[in-house]
Formats: sequence, C-alpha cells, structure tokens
Amino acid sequence: MGLTQEKVAESIDKWLFYGSKLCRLFQLDELYLTTPQKARFYHYYIPVFVWCEDQISQHASKFKDGEEIPPLVIGFSAPQGCGKTTLVFALDYLFRITGRNSATLSIDDFYLTAGGQAELREQNPGNTLLELRGNAGSHDLPFSVETLTALSKLTKEGMKMKLPRYDKSAYSGRGDRADSSTWQEVEGPLTVVLYEGWMLGFKPLANEVVKAVDPQLEIVNKNLGAYYDAWDKFIKAWIVIKIQDPSCVYQWRLQAEIAMRQAGKPGMSDEEVKDFVSRYLPAYKAYLPTLYSEGPNGSHPNHLLLIEIDEARNPILGI
Repeated sequence: MGLTQEKVAESIDKWLFYGSKLCRLFQLDELYLTTPQKARFYHYYIPVFVWCEDQISQHASKFKDGEEIPPLVIGFSAPQGCGKTTLVFALDYLFRITGRNSATLSIDDFYLTAGGQAELREQNPGNTLLELRGNAGSHDLPFSVETLTALSKLTKEGMKMKLPRYDKSAYSGRGDRADSSTWQEVEGPLTVVLYEGWMLGFKPLANEVVKAVDPQLEIVNKNLGAYYDAWDKFIKAWIVIKIQDPSCVYQWRLQAEIAMRQAGKPGMSDEEVKDFVSRYLPAYKAYLPTLYSEGPNGSHPNHLLLIEIDEARNPILGI
C-alpha cells in the first residue's frame, strides 16, 4: 500500500483514534491488546480503511463541482469464514463515526426466493452444486441490478431506500428472502457501498478447465457469464482476501458451528458442515487461481488491494 513508518507517523493521531474506536466496537481494552489483535487492527482493518478513504477521494475527483457524486461501490471478494463480514462491519463503523453515510450489502441478500431455489433444483436434477443456494445460478440477478442501480442514485439528503436481506434459517435452513418489513433502511447522500461475497469477481473459464475440476461445474460456469453485468460492473474498487488453501473454509465453518452449538443455538453437525462446504470447493478450486493472478472481472490494478491471510485469519505481513 506504500504506507511507510513516516507516512503513518504524520497522521499517528488519526490511527490511534481509529484504534481506540475499534477497541470500543469489539469491547477490547486498548492497553491489553494481544499481538494478533494489534496486527488485525493496525496492519489490517485501519490500513484497509485508509486505502478505502483514498479510493473515495480519487472517485470524487472525477466529478466537477456541483455534480452529484454517486457512492463508490467497493467489492470484497473473500471465501466464507475468512472474516470479511467482520472487516466490513469494522469499516462501516469507521465510516459512520467519521461522518460519512455507508451501506453494506452481501451477495447472500440476492439469493433466489425459496420458490426460485426449488425451481432451480428441479431444472438441474442430480447437480449437487445447484441443489442448495450458493453457486452461480442461485441468485436473482435482475433484483441485484435494480438494487445496485437504486443505491447509485442515493446522492441527496432525504432520499431513502430499503436494502434487501436474506433469512438463512427459513425453511429449515434452506433459506428464503426476508420479509421486506425487516429490511434495513439507508438514507442519502451515500459516500460508499461495501459489497461483499465469496464469489464476487469470478470470471467464467474454458469449459474443459471447469469440467476437469468437476463436471457439474459446467452449468455453473455458463451461469457465471451473466454475473459481470449484474454485479461486477458496479464495483469500482476491489479488495481481495487471499487464502493459501481453500480447505481452510471447512475448518473455519466447523469452528463457527461448534461455537453456535456451545452457545445453545442450532448448528450443523460435522458431517453436515462437510457436505455444505463440499458444494463450494469445486468453484474455489476452479476460479480462485485466476482471481488471484488476474484480479476480479473488470478490475483495474490501481483500484485493487490484495490481502493474504493465514489460517488464523490474520494478515501475512511483508517484512
């Protein structure tokens, strides 16, 4: 990111202010942070926030005085369980305490309704990758376009809209779009939209490549062709969180479900976790190498930040 010790020193008060606010958000004592906690705040969350601020400035500079500035849509492409939702939660909080309106969205919010998922299952009998929500084909793309277009027009005070939400617990865990009465309202003028998802920026590949990973991916790969216009073209800055091994997703999911069960909430069994993650692994194996080597679909190197994390979800720091 080009952040030297000298550059950080110039704005050290700002960094310490952000750090103290994050401690309050996560209910931590800033005098007793562990080394991993310090690394996560000062080498991950805050530098990413500073990068986002810079991207917003660059975006705003493209417009003339008096022109309406649409919010910058920042895409976060990262596997499930790697901490992207927590990162977005922290960034959204930092934007709000510094006086800027932000909105958060997940690709999960655009899953097909329960009825639409049932149709998708019927149209693809025997394809385990499309049996449940998750892979390309299981999202309502026209609804995505409608929502992202409406968000881009939220440039004035008093303008409001509701952001869709998805209820993963509906229909015994098969999920359904949440009732619109529960959707969160956002108000203009919006500065930034933080849009996260496990498959944001995936590019369709040659058929023989995906079939070599899993023959069932062929239809998923074909479905992926429509996703650039529905999602990726709205995103003007990208943050890609890179993992070393997709099998981490299984361990992370297992940890989350064990924690849920220990807290007395319904959680998946170890076998159910294995089955759940197995439906995503073919896409990870097929599409992550290209995402990491070429960047997301339609991204520009000046507006792309690649962050590698370890199995503990902490950034791997360059020396």
